[in-house]
Amino acid sequence: MAQIPEMDRFLTVDELHADLDRIVAAYPDIARLERVGTSRLGEPIRMLSIGSGAKNIFLFGCPHPNEPIGAMLVNYLSEKLCTDAELRDAFDYTWHLIPTIDPDGTRLNENWFAGPFTIKNYARNFYRPAGPQQVEWTFPNSYKNNYFDATLPETEALMRVIDRLQPEFMVSLHNAGFGGVYYYISRDTPEIYPTFHELPTWEDLPLRLGEGEVPWIDPLAPAIFPLLSVEDQYDHLEANGADVSTMSSGGSSDGYASRYNTVTLITEMAYFDDPHVNDLTVTDTIRRDAILKGVDISDEGTEVVSGHLDAVRSDLKTNSAFETAVSWFMDNAKKSKGAQRTWAENDPATDRPATVAELFSSNQEVQFYRLLQVGMLVRMLEGEVAVGNGTPQIRQHLKEARDTFEAWGDKLERELDVRAIPIRKLVAVQLGSVLATAQHLASHRS
Repeated sequence: MAQIPEMDRFLTVDELHADLDRIVAAYPDIARLERVGTSRLGEPIRMLSIGSGAKNIFLFGCPHPNEPIGAMLVNYLSEKLCTDAELRDAFDYTWHLIPTIDPDGTRLNENWFAGPFTIKNYARNFYRPAGPQQVEWTFPNSYKNNYFDATLPETEALMRVIDRLQPEFMVSLHNAGFGGVYYYISRDTPEIYPTFHELPTWEDLPLRLGEGEVPWIDPLAPAIFPLLSVEDQYDHLEANGADVSTMSSGGSSDGYASRYNTVTLITEMAYFDDPHVNDLTVTDTIRRDAILKGVDISDEGTEVVSGHLDAVRSDLKTNSAFETAVSWFMDNAKKSKGAQRTWAENDPATDRPATVAELFSSNQEVQFYRLLQVGMLVRMLEGEVAVGNGTPQIRQHLKEARDTFEAWGDKLERELDVRAIPIRKLVAVQLGSVLATAQHLASHRS
């Protein structure tokens, strides 16, 4: 971890691919490069394989295209494995690495890759696909009334790789936007949790000790959770009164790889943090009230973005990725918002004082994530104007959406004691968690 150099920006898709070519040219006896698929827009998806161990380890970056920390890990680790035989052979692995599994979506985030690393610049240039276009969440799934088989070409590439490798260990290289470090693991492995808790301290990063990312899973240990699944989501929504009759959600890479008894790890790190994200001081606010206030803040964002979208919908011409994403997120929020409110109002676990960290995640973090939706709305409307479709309605709502973005962004930055975390620190913690898990699995094979 300490050997990772400083990184002043995230690499673009073209730079990542160029570096794959450089590595195989420099280390032809160690590294092998193959094309394993094609993106929806025709981009080659390539995988680098290094070493000759008896077991396979598989890492893939940008499972969501706004999450490039893992791409930087792959970029660093690829050459490190080629030059460090001791590391390459330490766990009897053949290493398989894909820097970005969604190159099309990653390119739509590249405007913020070189900074400045501020909340507003990130949100203003942010893109995240609609659920049915997210590579991580479009694996085949059939559960109760949920049925999904609309797999993407990128997802099918992952399926082929997983079927061929049957990896002992797989790392879906996600990361968060705001908060601290937290983990998902597919197998309860308490022996490595102390290491997971210690790793961030080596890089002066906090654990995320506020509310969990979703309310339907209980932590295995502080900041360590079992993997998310569409089955658990379905049960939670159904139990809390949501209409699941039309639900059609795909499964995850972990769900697909579980047939091979693969251990999957996700290490979530955030670009930005604040001293409150792991503050366990008890407040005077009841946790239920804090969560419900967060739901109100989120609902306000949905109302504002949906209002703009509905007003211009008949004028839209481009059918852009941003239009698809904004429409899906708004529709999804409307369908599920009642379930979160019902859960918060009725779960006895919310009837206690909230910690500072929980209060923070229910309020400031919610404001951060709704700002991302406004940012995508602005990009959608700017795209219409850019192709000559600047109708009076579109121009009016573009101005209003920009004004809302600036007002909400300024308010959030005033309320936060925000820090933009150096990229190398984020890559280091992700690498440390991969190596710690690999070491544990290798030492317990018998």
